[in-house]
This record gives sequence, structure tokens and C-alpha cells, in this order.
Amino acid sequence: MNRFRASKFRHTEARLPRREGHQNVSLPAFGLQHSPSLQLPSQATLVPGRPILHSHASADLASTRNIPLSFSCRRGRGGPCHRAWPRASQHHRNVPASAWIGGIRAGSVVSCGNHVKASCRWIAFNAEAAGVLGIVPLECEDGGKRTVSQLCCHSDVVTDFDFSPFDQLLLATGSADETDKKLRIFDPRASPAASQSVLGHENNKDSRLLWMGSSDCLISVGFSQMREREVKLWDTRRFSGAMLTMALDTSPGAAIPLYDADTGLLVLAGKGENLLYLFEVAPAQPALTQVTQCRTEGGTRGLAAVPRLALDVMACEVLRVLQLTDTALVPVSYLVPRKSIQDFHEDLFPDCAGTLPATGAQAWWAGDNQQVGRVSLHPARRSTETFSSPVIACTQLQAADASSTEADADRSEGSSYSSLSSPGSAATSLSASTGPSSGFASSPSQKSLQSILGPSSRFRHTQGRVLHRDTHLTNLRGLSLTTPGECDGFCANHQRVALPLLSAGGQIAVLELSKPGRLPDVAMPTIQNGVAVADLSWDPFDPRRLAVAGEDAKIRLWRIPEGGLRETLREPEAVLRGHTEKIYSIRFHPVASDLLVSSSYDMTVRIWELSTGREALCLRGHTDQIFSLAWSPDGKKLATVSKDSRLRLYEPRRSPQPQQEGPGPEGGRGARLVWVCGGDYLLVSGFDSRSERRILLYRAQALLEGPLSVLGLDVAPSTLLPFYDEDTSVVFLTGKGDTRVFLYEVTPEPPYFLECNSFTSHEPHKGFVFLPKTVCEVREVEFARALRLGQSTLEPVAFCVPRVKKEYFQDDIYPPTRVWWESALSSSAWLAGEDGQQRRASLRPADMRPVSEAPKEAPARKFVPASVYLEQKSDEQKKEELLSAMVARLGNRDDPLPQDSFEGVDEDEWD
Repeated sequence: MNRFRASKFRHTEARLPRREGHQNVSLPAFGLQHSPSLQLPSQATLVPGRPILHSHASADLASTRNIPLSFSCRRGRGGPCHRAWPRASQHHRNVPASAWIGGIRAGSVVSCGNHVKASCRWIAFNAEAAGVLGIVPLECEDGGKRTVSQLCCHSDVVTDFDFSPFDQLLLATGSADETDKKLRIFDPRASPAASQSVLGHENNKDSRLLWMGSSDCLISVGFSQMREREVKLWDTRRFSGAMLTMALDTSPGAAIPLYDADTGLLVLAGKGENLLYLFEVAPAQPALTQVTQCRTEGGTRGLAAVPRLALDVMACEVLRVLQLTDTALVPVSYLVPRKSIQDFHEDLFPDCAGTLPATGAQAWWAGDNQQVGRVSLHPARRSTETFSSPVIACTQLQAADASSTEADADRSEGSSYSSLSSPGSAATSLSASTGPSSGFASSPSQKSLQSILGPSSRFRHTQGRVLHRDTHLTNLRGLSLTTPGECDGFCANHQRVALPLLSAGGQIAVLELSKPGRLPDVAMPTIQNGVAVADLSWDPFDPRRLAVAGEDAKIRLWRIPEGGLRETLREPEAVLRGHTEKIYSIRFHPVASDLLVSSSYDMTVRIWELSTGREALCLRGHTDQIFSLAWSPDGKKLATVSKDSRLRLYEPRRSPQPQQEGPGPEGGRGARLVWVCGGDYLLVSGFDSRSERRILLYRAQALLEGPLSVLGLDVAPSTLLPFYDEDTSVVFLTGKGDTRVFLYEVTPEPPYFLECNSFTSHEPHKGFVFLPKTVCEVREVEFARALRLGQSTLEPVAFCVPRVKKEYFQDDIYPPTRVWWESALSSSAWLAGEDGQQRRASLRPADMRPVSEAPKEAPARKFVPASVYLEQKSDEQKKEELLSAMVARLGNRDDPLPQDSFEGVDEDEWD
């Protein structure tokens, strides 16, 4: 009779929460470069006291979003189970786990794992960038919005990750591995070779496996030779073949299994599908019985089970599953309704594995096989003992030391400013980004997460927006879209913009930014350069002088009349001759006037003195095409990156040969470089050997040591064009033909790159050039403005930081800026060995007060719960207030009833 005993879970149903519970989340970015605490193969399962089970399989990926599911079982009175619809219980009506966690950016990179995992405190999921995980709290303590943070784990794809069952803050990650069809069992203490192996699933597509608790059985999910999804039960004592094989369907999505050893329930979900299966597993028979299936709103991108210690046992929640979809984490609980929810049900919640390890790592390697002690799920008998990993303890100690050091420094200096070019520790960045001047407050969960992950950028909430159409230049026709890769496509200053045209003869249109609107259909005056344009640049100290490099190895200097072009220009102001082959790029000196540098196919870099029209210096040492060159902010040094994958650093006035050389980007498809962090570091954008776009950070005084940090961004054909704002230490990166602009705050300390919100346009741009800082609208907290060149339009794009107190001048965003339009010395003085420094000026309007001088706001009044309020009153006062409230509800009994005012019909109308 036991064989036909009814399962207590057979009427289990999955119930999804309503979407009205959707919670918006903010997205700060944390970049923590760390070594993974554990490097396992792509699919490896470790059970205390047991061998390691490993299955090689290729990855089959879809995208991602998170939803916990709820299994409900209906019980009747005095007999076997019967079905009954649930009612909203007051006990679990406001359970926080039932709220959606929306606004996430789930990833679509290839991964062999479940894409989402959960501990009793945190949820981790694959983010949109390779090697990056998203981190969000499991529960929302204060009822407010949750914060999704980003954890930079690897430079390559994170194939799998998992939380420690003993330390809720310890997360292990792994990277890619080889693939085949075999299932292997390892005993790492006995031998590095597999102790047992057998052919698993016959198809090479992604397969998964799980131990069935502490038994000798395991579950694998994969594809058959006929491409059917199948589930197999294995017994390691008879490992020659599967005990049971069950075909599911012919769907192409890889199935993700979740098994609960205490209940014997198995959840299966296919990637990219919206159907979840629930099975009950009985390995002794063996048997695999389907209990129910649940259809969700979105396709599954990942699946995770919440630990049993985090379940709401008094609401009879036996299982909670997190489904990862494209944009949300939605908690859904599997509940077993019982007649009484005031009692703890021992049959549903047997003792489960605790959070204290049974032994240490050294003892386990010595052969100790003690099992983890089991703890009760009864709320009154919960264990309060906790375990903290040495890895986490060390991290917290370092954060505390850094915090105390910064606090002492703040007290001694008495200043509320933090250096943007040299940001401090995690504590400094946190206080700077969440202080009273910014208008943002951090929740306790966010602060605890920041103490682990490190600093976040104060510009992480940057918003990029296209300005009103009245500021656009439209009806641009005949634009040249074939400028070389070393050219930005066009150039602009605070007064006008120069656009190469497709017409023969190297024509250049010069448009005034003060005259926006639709351009006429008739021909407009242009610059007749004579040859195709290779690169062009405005003189920073003379807004009317334009330098144009041509394919004929000559540089022409053009002077624009005051007020703009009124007639076609055919004769340049000067022509610079010296290069023997086509010119790559040209750059004006940032400090000295009348100095221009150029690079050419003849492998030379030449510095020109424009006041005399002569070549002043010639730098050599390159062996291949020069991709980019950049002056240091003080104008003393010049850096180049070339196709031979080398970085070179020159001091032109000392030697024509490079002072330093170092390894550059691997790929030969193009690269750019820019000086950052006060001129002490070089940021290089380029490609790797797999054509992935990446950025590299070098210490300028140690190029030979290689990059300090490497960050992969995406795969695209165009070279990333970097623009660095020296006042905020934010770098903007985008390429020709892209629709996205990446933003990162660059710091000279780990993690070096702090991600900020990116800007996305609705169509690809042909060029993206930034304007000087003085055009920014400081009243709107705008810290950068760019011009976006579309198919036929030129649109201004403003980058702003959202702040509450906009009536104040945000002096933490706007330090004194360099007066870029004034030169510090002449070209002859610089060539003679002199150095100069430009003065700095404040951008604060005269009628605005700095936010650092704003009066401190009084703290908000703390909300007092009604229970505390009632405890302070006597019983007589409570009765009196209750009676008064009832009388007020009833109202005045002497008032006439509504029907008393109705008028009837006359007697004669009845006839």
C-alpha cells in the first residue's frame, strides 16, 4: 500500500505575485577587481564528505530576469487532500518576498550556469557585460527601493557562480572550460583523475547535474540524440547506466534543474521559455512524478532557489524559486495552505542543513567526513550561531581601517571636498556620493554592500538627454562618412563646427552653433581644401583658425571670418610641408600657442611652429602605423599608440626617440589614447585578439609594466573614441556607428573604473564630439555637453547629474576649471624649454550660493508605530477614544434620511 500512498505535494500550485508590486531600483555600479575565491570547472557540484561530480557540456544561452515561485497544496478536513482556492491571509498578505524587483539589466552573454543564485541575504545574477554580476538584497528591510550593484569578477565570461552555504557574503565564481559528453565523479583527496566516468547525455548541448542531497544518487538534465530534453536519475554505486530516463519535450532551450533534498521536489525551467515544471523525485523506486506546471509572464533567463532558512515557514512556504527575466526579479513562493497557520508544521519542515561548517579545509583534506549539523526551522528554536569566512572578515577589516583613516583625515583638514583626480577609499566615495549636498541617501543594505564591493561613482546616476529641437542643426546634406578611422569625423569649438563633405575637392562646411535650425536647400559657402580631408582640428586659443590635414601630406591652416563663412574660401592662411606620405592625425598643444603636432604614414611625428610655418621637431621610433597621439595636460610629454601593439612616450624637447615603451592593445584594428588623472595615467581604447573592444589603464611612468587594469566592453567594429573630463575624472567612450556612449569614472586606485549610467540614442551616430566645459548649464547640474552627428542632423546632448538642491551651485561637481582659451606661453618659449600653467576659474554664477554653504536640514521626524503609541495610554483612554471614533462614524442621528426629501406623485396621476 505504501507504493500508492498519495503525495502531500500532489496538489501543489505555483502562484506568481501581481505585477503591481513592481519595485524600481537604482543602479550604482561597483567595480571590484578580485581573484575568485574558488575556480571550479563549468559544471562542478561539491557536497561535504562526498566526491566532486563534474559534467562537461557546451553552453546554450538565452537572456535573463528573476521571479520566485510559490507551490500551494490544498488540504481538506478529515481525509485526503482536495482542491480549494486560497484566500489572502493577513499573515502573509504583505510578505516582502512577493514584490517584483524591476529595472535590472540582465545579461545575454554565454554562460553554463543558472544565471542567478541566492543566499539568505543576497541575489546574484549575470549582468549584461561579460565577467560582471549583478547583486541585489533578497529582502527589502525598510520597504523602499532596492539597489542593484555590479560586481566585476573576471575579464572573461562568468560561466558559473554560487554562494557559500555557511557564509551568506561569500560568492565563488568560475570561468570557461572544455566540453564533451561525459559525466565524471572525482575524489580530489584521492586522485586528480576521475574515479568514475560514464557517457551522460548523447547530445553535445548544455547539460546540468545535481546531487540528491546526501544520498548516492544524482540528477542530470540534457538532450538526447534526437534532441529531446530528458531527465536522468543515476546511482553512483551502479554507475554504468541511468536508473531512470524521462523525456520531457523537444524544446531547444537548455533546462535548468533545482532540487530540494528535504521535500524531494525538482523544478525544471527551459532557457527562453515561460513554463516551469515541478516533479517529485523518489530515487528508491525509482520514480519521477510530475506535480504541476506553471506558466509565467516572461521567458526564463535563469533560475535559483532561495535557501530554506530564508523561507516563511509560518505561512507554509515550502519552496521559493527566483526566475531571472530580462528586466525584473519577481519573487514567487510555493505555499502549502493549512487549516491553521498559527502552528509550525513539522511534516512540511523537517530539520535542514545549518550554516555552520562541520569541519575546516585542512581537516577535510586530511580525510574528515563529518556532515553539517541540522537545525530546526521552527522560529522559536532557530539557531543564532553564525559563521564568517576569513575572506569576508579580511575585507571588512581593510574597509574599517580605510574608513577610520579617512575619517581622521577629514577631521584634521576640516574640508568637505574630495579629490576627483585621486579619489579615496570606499568610505570616502560613499560619503561624497550620498552626503546631504547630493540629495541621495543610502539604505543599510546598500552601505553594507559597499563595504564589501568597494567605492561607487558619484556620477553613477548621470542622465544623458538630447536637448530641444530648437537647438538642432538639421537638413545636413552631402556629409562625408568615409573619413579615416584616426579622425573623429568632424570637430567643434564653442562657436562653430566643421564638417567634411562628400563633394570632390575636400570641401568642408563651417556652421555657426549660434544659428541653429534647418539649413537651406541651396548650396552654402564652404572651404575648398583641394584634397580629401584626413583630419581636422580647431585652434583652442584662436576659435577662427582651423587646421586641416590632407591626403597629400600637407597641413592647411584656414581662417574663418568673424560671424562665419559668407563666401567660399579657396586660399589657406598657410600650408605646412614636411611629411612625405598621408597624414593620420593632428593635435594642437594644450598650453602653448601656435604649436601643432602631426603623425603620418612615413612613421614620423612632427611638431610645427605655426607662427613661422616651419617644422620645429621630428620624432622617430615607430615601426608601423600610428593610430593615435595625445599631449599630456601640462604639455611636456607626448604619447602615441601604434599598430605594432606598442605604446611610446616622448619628451620632444629632450630627444626624438621615445623615452619609454610598453605593450599596447593586442588587436591591430585601431586604438586611441588619452591622459587621465592629472596626467599620471594613460587610458587606451582598443581591441583584443577576439575583436572585443576594451579599455586599458597604464601608469605613465611605468609603461613597461603593462596595464594596471583591463576592462572589456563589447564586440563592435568601430574604435572607441575617448573623451576625458579632467574636472570630474569621467571618461566618455563611443564609436562611429554606435548607439551607446559608455561612461566611467577613472580612479588611480582599484577598481580603477567605476561604471556610470550610459547614454543610448535611437539611431547610430556618425560622430560624437564634446564641447568645452564653459558651454554647460550649471543650473541644471550639466557637467558635459557633446554634439551628436546623425544622418542629417547635429544634436546637442547634455550629461547631467540629478540633484535635489538645484538652486545651489554644486561645487563638488564643478571645481575651478582650467581656462583653456588662454595660452600659458608662446611656441618659441616652449621650444626654448620653458613650461607654463594655465590659470583656473570658477563656473559659479554670481547669484548662486555653493551647496557646501547651504544650511543643514533638520532630520525628518521618526515615524512612531501605532502599537508604541497605544502602549503609552491607559485602558480608560483607549475606550474613550474608541467610543468617540464610533460616534463620529455614525454621525448625527437627528439628520433627516435621504428618502424623506423625495416627492411622490399626485393622486390623479395613478389613473
